[in-house]
Amino acid sequence: MALGVHICAVGRLRSGPERDLLDDYLKRFDRTGRALGLGPVSVREVEDKKGGGMSAEAPLLEGAIPKGAVICALDERGKLMSSPDFAAMLAEWRDMGRANVAFVIGGADGIDPSLRAKADAKLSFGKMVWPHMLVRVMLGEQLYRASSILSGAPYHRV
Repeated sequence: MALGVHICAVGRLRSGPERDLLDDYLKRFDRTGRALGLGPVSVREVEDKKGGGMSAEAPLLEGAIPKGAVICALDERGKLMSSPDFAAMLAEWRDMGRANVAFVIGGADGIDPSLRAKADAKLSFGKMVWPHMLVRVMLGEQLYRASSILSGAPYHRV
C-alpha cells in the first residue's frame, strides 16, 4: 500500500522560482517514490480571505487534511531531524499501513495551537523562522531526498 503525501498549506504559491523549484522536486519525488510505495504527492492550498490569522486558518487546514492521515506539522518548535531520519519516518508510516500523511504549513503567524496539538509529529527545519512559501520548497526537496535515500540512489551524501 502506498503512502499518499499531502502538503496542506496556507496561501497560494504563484508562478516564480519557488513554484518552479517545488514542482521540480515533487516531480522527482513522484518518480522515485512510486517504486517505494510513496506518493503521489498533492498540494492542497487554503486561503483565509478575511485575514483572521491562525484561528481562522486552522479549520481551513483541517479541511484539507485527508481523514485518518498522519498529521505532521511544520513548526519551528518541532523536532530537528537528519535527512536519513526523515526518510526512516516516512518509511515507518508506509510500513505501518498508513494511507496518507499530511504535512501542514501555516501562514505568516504559524499553525494554531489547537491544530498543532492534533499533530502526530512536529518537524522543524531549524530554529530560524522561514517564509512559508520557502518551507514548501524545502519540504519538497527533503521528500525527494528521502525517496533517494530509501532507494539507495547517490543523491544523498552523508
